[in-house]
Amino acid sequence: MAAALGLLCKTLRKTFDPSILRKLCITCIICIAMPIGAQASEAARPPNIVLILADDLGYGDCGCYGQTRLKTPNIDRLASQGLRWTQFYAGSTVCAPSRCVLMTGKHTGRCLIRGNSKDSLPTAEKVFPEVLAKGGYTCGLFGKWGLGQAGSDGAPLRKGFTNFFGYLDQTHAHNFFPTFLDDMDGKKQLANIVPNESPAGAGVATQRVDDATELILEKALAFVEDQREAPFFLFFSLNLPHANNEAGKVGTQDFGFGNYASTDWPDAEKGFAHLVEKMDSQVGMLVDRIDQLGLGSSTLILFSSDNGPHHEGGHADRFFDSSGPLRGSKRDLIDGGIRVPTIARWTGTIAPSTSTDQLGSFDDLFPTFADLANRTNDVPSDCTGVSLVPTLMGKSGEQKQRDYLYWSFYEGGMGQAVRTRDWKLVEQPFGTPSRLYEINYDLQEQHDVANRFPNIVAELTAKMNQAYEPGEGPWVLRSAKK
Repeated sequence: MAAALGLLCKTLRKTFDPSILRKLCITCIICIAMPIGAQASEAARPPNIVLILADDLGYGDCGCYGQTRLKTPNIDRLASQGLRWTQFYAGSTVCAPSRCVLMTGKHTGRCLIRGNSKDSLPTAEKVFPEVLAKGGYTCGLFGKWGLGQAGSDGAPLRKGFTNFFGYLDQTHAHNFFPTFLDDMDGKKQLANIVPNESPAGAGVATQRVDDATELILEKALAFVEDQREAPFFLFFSLNLPHANNEAGKVGTQDFGFGNYASTDWPDAEKGFAHLVEKMDSQVGMLVDRIDQLGLGSSTLILFSSDNGPHHEGGHADRFFDSSGPLRGSKRDLIDGGIRVPTIARWTGTIAPSTSTDQLGSFDDLFPTFADLANRTNDVPSDCTGVSLVPTLMGKSGEQKQRDYLYWSFYEGGMGQAVRTRDWKLVEQPFGTPSRLYEINYDLQEQHDVANRFPNIVAELTAKMNQAYEPGEGPWVLRSAKK
């Protein structure tokens, strides 16, 4: 470009007065250099990050993952605009530990909260929003948290978030029409009436006035508008399509049946279908707002689910084949309980209508987000994940591969599992003989080949023993580890 400018000035020198020519050349240089500088600045600025997390959405519940009866047009559109993961895993097979893995970047053999509980993260337990905040991000959480009670060191405002509105307690999040929601100043009272409400806010409303999911969505949309100058991190943590467990067999029906009212299905299934429909609509509204503000090219949107499909509130996960080609569901360590739909969109950066079979898991998101924010030095040394930025950028050859993925489960049917590229070893219930699957050829994990490959069993058992560290409190597997 400098040579071209020199040639231009030499040619013009024969025509223009030298003083006029000098001003003209300076103006040309400024006009050309300014856009280059602006582009360099824009390229150097880290992207906004929007993490949308569904609650108990199965691998097969979305159209882009093969679902035919449940309609998810907005999530399907997101997949058509970005990258669809076929082998991405949640942190656990139930809510709280899965979210702990997500936030801390440590699998359930190492993280603090390893089962559903009301435990709170301590100050010393670093989460990735704290790292993003150090990197200049404004962090907002709208929806379900479940990792820190009010006033505890694990509350969102003490974990890197400056904006919060939603549910601190995970059982509170069962209730779509509670009498209050938590926010930055304490509790926001709602007009709903919930007889015999638990201290945490769980229960069944007899008077439904304020839809908590809509109030949370409004706050999330306002956050995007307020923070559009960036960079920002938005955690839109839905409690859909989870059932209201306190409502028993009608726990999927709090919002009625929507567009499924006339289907010839059981009421519990029509209710579940409408929960998915409502979730999809909210995802669409958030993505549309991002695009309307012109933020699509500067924002990574990641959509996923915290574990496999539930069979609660009268709903049967098999009714819609919610696990798709997989077997199992929530609370299982076979893939139906832990492999989740995951989509990444970053307009102009991630190629549209693409898919990847790269192994990924919730503990990979801490190093991934830190990498995008140029804060890789802040990733804890005991993080078990790796950055997935090369995969997002379409540079699979540069992607670092993990030796294995690991899960422990500490509730009924407790056990553990380990996954490599080609193999899956499952010990559930804990203490029973481990089952070995050729996972890429046996998606339903029905053919145990442990007797045929004892050397692989021994190798993966060693990885299990390496991954597991005794937890605190109740998070200890009920057998002595050697």
